[in-house]
Amino acid sequence: MTKKFPLNPKHPERTCWGCDKYCAADALQCGNGSGRTQHPAEMLGEDWYEWGDWGIVVDDAKDDPASDQTPANPSVR
Repeated sequence: MTKKFPLNPKHPERTCWGCDKYCAADALQCGNGSGRTQHPAEMLGEDWYEWGDWGIVVDDAKDDPASDQTPANPSVR
């Protein structure tokens, strides 16, 4: 079973997204001799999964870490 692909990881630049190994950017294990594969959010923006046919089913509130954040004091504007 493959790992669930994160929609918007906090630090995508630290990981190679080219295969299911998700290696550290400085320790690639696939041996293809190339650089790190960027996460789609780095190239296409945070809403990358909404465009095209990626085959990703999204539970908006569950998969979006930003939706878990609430303002510290909602009454202050």
